[in-house]
Amino acid sequence: MRIVAGKFKGRSIEGPASLVTRPTSDRVRESLFNILAHGIDGFSVEGARVMDLFAGTGALGIEALSRGAKFCQFVEDDAEARGIIRNNADRCGAIGQCKIWKRDATGLGNCAPQSPFDLVFIDPPYGKCLGEKAIASLLSGAWLSPQAVVVLEESEKALIVDQEALKLLDSRTYGDTCIMIFQIR
Repeated sequence: MRIVAGKFKGRSIEGPASLVTRPTSDRVRESLFNILAHGIDGFSVEGARVMDLFAGTGALGIEALSRGAKFCQFVEDDAEARGIIRNNADRCGAIGQCKIWKRDATGLGNCAPQSPFDLVFIDPPYGKCLGEKAIASLLSGAWLSPQAVVVLEESEKALIVDQEALKLLDSRTYGDTCIMIFQIR
């Protein structure tokens, strides 16, 4: 796996040693970031505060940092995955721009006193409704800035319950993966 674009372009990042973590492919990340850069009026990754839930290898958050995000909060409850995220952030020289939390992404609690996030990636294990629970946690804890963009990666077969507080901007399918991009209403 490699970082697709930005200041870390071409840097290889470590993948998982086990099948517990399913990293987002380079192709899907490239397509996603093209949509974020050109398909959402008034939104920019540049300068954004990013949160990467169920972070796995950290590929999505590190890609955002590479493309100009100012900070990324990685949330991952698996110890091996947190080590991979730390190694990948260090390999890219981004360790000072991020924090790595051991926390359940479906029970984040309140955001305060820190600032809310502009871009949130949610890439849970497929088919367990964890993405919807993570969205509910983000909303109830006031983790999202007023125009925040939320990207949910799920199985293309998953049925996502309509989120009243979020508006679906785009949805794309890549093989067995579906990317849904929402924005706060």
